[in-house]
Amino acid sequence: MPRILVPGGRGQLGRALAGLARGKAVTPGRGELDIADPRSIATALDRLAPEVVVNAAAYTYVDGAESDEEDATALNVDGPRALAAACRERGIRLIHISTDYVFSGEVPGGGDPATAPGLQPHDPTAPVTVYGRTKLAGERAVYEELPEATVIRTAWLYTGVWRVIENQPGSDFVATMIRLESERETLNVVNDQWGSPTYVSTFADQVLMLLAAEKAGRVDARGRTHHVTGGGRATWFDLARTVFQYLGADPERVRPCSSDEFPRPAPRPRFSVLADTSWGELGLAPMRDWRRDLFPGVSFLASQRE
Repeated sequence: MPRILVPGGRGQLGRALAGLARGKAVTPGRGELDIADPRSIATALDRLAPEVVVNAAAYTYVDGAESDEEDATALNVDGPRALAAACRERGIRLIHISTDYVFSGEVPGGGDPATAPGLQPHDPTAPVTVYGRTKLAGERAVYEELPEATVIRTAWLYTGVWRVIENQPGSDFVATMIRLESERETLNVVNDQWGSPTYVSTFADQVLMLLAAEKAGRVDARGRTHHVTGGGRATWFDLARTVFQYLGADPERVRPCSSDEFPRPAPRPRFSVLADTSWGELGLAPMRDWRRDLFPGVSFLASQRE
């Protein structure tokens, strides 16, 4: 495994990479490495001398970005540009993590979201939120500064049970559903947004698998964008009901509703199913079905509650 530096390392992906990389990953928080500050980037790269940078730093407050475009641009566009330039100057490999929000969120061709083909990396992008526009601009900035970089887009990332058990900061949908199951008799969850739930530890393992394969000379993903998410697809309603089921709770307590019943400053994508075809073309195994990743942790938590 190469030596890895993970800007944004205190987030869920940074924690997962640190846990899996067996001491090979350094995961500083923004106080130690601020990608909005080129001097901070240079200092960290020169001091730590990583072979690979996996950029997990981003402005991810989707609703907040609508009224805070300046900060979103600093972290999602200017920061990745400066990071890519610094990596180019030092000959450091860069993996940049991005998002499904670079797409419009609509089903291609207006088809059935349950069966429509997943979005490919080369499909047209058309972000409709500040978050999505800045993340797309960040992808382009990375490639402009470092054409040999790799962008990996993911979606519906969660830590889930271990965030609850270890009292980790932040939240995610699965962790929220676990909490609400014990607090509410019923809850309404949107049933018209489709995606692929992605367990952060399995996603981190995919990134490390790529880096190990590259170091061994088996694959070369430089200069390409890839999609990596959990296998299969679901709505948020499907995911919530499955969490309840695995907890041993009555899934009928979760009721379907439409996105229109939960208006947000930034509209959520109706379709976030990303195709991992190009990942498989590298010879890398795709992620397993999302239910197989969700079941062990949630069922373990259920057993601890008995």
